[in-house]
Amino acid sequence: MQITRHGTPLQTTGEPLGIGHALPAFTLQDAAGRTITPADWAGQYTLISVVPDINTRVCSLSTKRFNAAMADFEGTHFITVSTNAAADQQNWCAAEGVANIQLLSDAEGAFGRVMGLLVEDGHTDARSVWITDASGKIVYRELVLEQTDEPDYDSALAYLETHNR
Repeated sequence: MQITRHGTPLQTTGEPLGIGHALPAFTLQDAAGRTITPADWAGQYTLISVVPDINTRVCSLSTKRFNAAMADFEGTHFITVSTNAAADQQNWCAAEGVANIQLLSDAEGAFGRVMGLLVEDGHTDARSVWITDASGKIVYRELVLEQTDEPDYDSALAYLETHNR
């Protein structure tokens, strides 16, 4: 998939999965160094916010926005995925006072590769928002083509409001 960053064209390593597909197998790392897979959040709706670099303005804004929204969606799992190391994510959370949303590291790029989101030029995952249902199927997807743009928070949260009650 072609995206842009500051108007400069970039290419992901594949085509992102579509609505109706099950999440593929992948591993991520949490702040404690544990390996996390989609099975860890099976059985509930999950919002996955993918950001290229947690230490940049838009990535920080979107993570804080979804972190704040979590209180309205009891029983929904919210995660942010970036290619930053787990320690970098943990430091960011401490500095920004973000305690609710779970940040998961895709430092190895496994998630980005199987989801069609990895941008090898800079080793980041393309900004996107995904919602999976309790069975692990993708039910909502937003691919942000210009990486300096914020996602459509209202649409993602409205989807959860309508479908996960």
